[in-house]
Amino acid sequence: MTRLPFPDPPLADQLILLRPWSMADVGPAWTATQDPLIWRHTHVPERQSEDDVRRFVADREPRRLAGHELGFVIADATDEAFLGCVSLLRIDWDGRCGEVGYYLAEWARGRGVMTRAVRLLASWTLLNLGLARLALIADLDNLPSQAVAERCGFTREGVLRSFEERKGHRIDVVMFSLLPDDLN
Repeated sequence: MTRLPFPDPPLADQLILLRPWSMADVGPAWTATQDPLIWRHTHVPERQSEDDVRRFVADREPRRLAGHELGFVIADATDEAFLGCVSLLRIDWDGRCGEVGYYLAEWARGRGVMTRAVRLLASWTLLNLGLARLALIADLDNLPSQAVAERCGFTREGVLRSFEERKGHRIDVVMFSLLPDDLN
């Protein structure tokens, strides 16, 4: 696949809307990513500048058009205010696999926002893009992220020791998966 489509109609429920990134999201995304928990549990660089975020946002459309990644802002359904982001990434079209990744701004936590966003994206992805497997990889000590995976119906497959290097350290992660049959 060369180009990833945006869902039509957009993915939304009563609380959230998944929409494409825009340059208007740079400020709120920069503010959100100053949170040390986001640095600790994601690939977001520590102390990134607003220009770094601007470059990230500018790169979303080329990555979508190349079929590499489909990224969304998680927005409030009423005013489209930035709450976080969720993406389909690490897509292996030959193997029909992908991964979901995300972060949530501190001001949006504790309301089920991420669970809603992952459910919307995961279901749409498996039903519309022909993927046979969707992974969710959470740091071993990131219990809130693991809880999101479980609430969304992902199966915990196990701990992958020293899975990746992040910010100079090897980390252990918990691997979760969701298959199309799991959606029933």
